[in-house]
Amino acid sequence: MGPDGAQQRGRTPSSHPSPSLVEQLHASRSPVTTPLPFDPIAEATRLWRANGWEDAADGMAVVTSLMRAQAIVQTRVDDALRPLGLTFARYELLMLLSFTRTGRLPMTKAGARLQVHPASVTNAATRLEAAGLVVRRPDPADGRGVLVEITDAGRAVADKATGALNEQVFGRSQMTSPGMLALVETLRELRRDAGDFDG
Repeated sequence: MGPDGAQQRGRTPSSHPSPSLVEQLHASRSPVTTPLPFDPIAEATRLWRANGWEDAADGMAVVTSLMRAQAIVQTRVDDALRPLGLTFARYELLMLLSFTRTGRLPMTKAGARLQVHPASVTNAATRLEAAGLVVRRPDPADGRGVLVEITDAGRAVADKATGALNEQVFGRSQMTSPGMLALVETLRELRRDAGDFDG
């Protein structure tokens, strides 16, 4: 369903969105290179109201906009990191380690700092270790623990990756506009309310 959609206002509310509406929402999340002739999220919001879900329409628009924006940013980040053989998860682990005084952390603490599931940090460390960018060894302070430590090669790759991200993503004027900075504060409140951090 698009701007010429057959659905009319006043239709009896249904328990599920029509397949065409689902398709629009899916399209709004998929990275595309050709601009659409209409805003699919605005159209989905209109259809949400037309289906009788007025109270949830704005929230749906917020969630879908966040998911679409994440897809756009993720594509740009992936494009910057792919030549270095990194994903953003691996890059985050490298940077976390590079910022520590010793260049190493217990795996459990690394996962907690990155706010990811232990399996995710294990997967990232495994890939990085295979590439020679980190090493893992037993933690002498914890008989069952494992330390992950960045190597010199890992520091070099992290430095290159940061340069690429700063130039291609982080430093873009789109990312540093007053509106974007205000968005950071808005999302900070969402994160705090969700228990992401205290203070």
